[in-house]
Amino acid sequence: MTTIDRPALAEFLRRRREALQPEDVCLARGSRRRTAGLRREEVAALCHMSTDYYARLERERGPQPSAQMLAAIAQGLRLSLAERDHLFRLAGQQPPDRGSSEHVSPGLIRILDRLTDTPAEIVTELGETLRQTPAGVALTGDLTAHEGPFRSIGYRWFADPDARRLYAPEEHAFLSRMYGSGLRELATLRGPSSRAARYAELLLAESAEFRELWERHEIGIRPRDVKHFVHPEVGALELQCQRLIDPEQSHCLLVYTATPGSESAEKLRLLSVIGAQSLA
Repeated sequence: MTTIDRPALAEFLRRRREALQPEDVCLARGSRRRTAGLRREEVAALCHMSTDYYARLERERGPQPSAQMLAAIAQGLRLSLAERDHLFRLAGQQPPDRGSSEHVSPGLIRILDRLTDTPAEIVTELGETLRQTPAGVALTGDLTAHEGPFRSIGYRWFADPDARRLYAPEEHAFLSRMYGSGLRELATLRGPSSRAARYAELLLAESAEFRELWERHEIGIRPRDVKHFVHPEVGALELQCQRLIDPEQSHCLLVYTATPGSESAEKLRLLSVIGAQSLA
């Protein structure tokens, strides 16, 4: 940790706030808006912090922000990776490693924000859900609430039997092979000190099924385009999964849709209503 540059940090925050328009974050502009860009209280809400805390940073006051607070500010202000790294340095912090970054790009967030009635989520290469649409939460539950290794769907698949209940039983064998293959591939790609390698070590000690799959050395098993869910409220769902990949950060936007006119399409419509009601 180095010295914080308070004047430069305050100016950078002000400029980025003024450049961000209400429409960029799905807020109504209103007829009485006189502020250039967003208001401080709006940015504070986007960053999940108090208005007073954020305002003090813009006024060159307050404590030196932690890495966690800076990550929240960077995400709330929709900063690019370069801007995020600059923010960390101004605040006297070392920028996070881009290889394991959980900073979602502004472009992916803008797309996700517009999928208001569609199940969608943004995930890391380890299958850690970073953001979901309301309909996405209605489909799979709040996947952002998990902590530690359980944030990874591949880890949960072997460590928590409840993780499989949402998926049709006939899919389980394939999904086990896919998650085992994917974790081996990532552990090799990211190295022995990576989280992928650590999760593999934990699962080798905990899961006989994972040990058997690990010994096969299977690589390259990719997700199928069609997913079969068993939802506790609407029952069986056959959904197509479209993927939009951000190669710079290895994040993926997953969008779930159903064939128009199908039974699954009607069930998906019901889930979008459930998702909307959760926001009311």
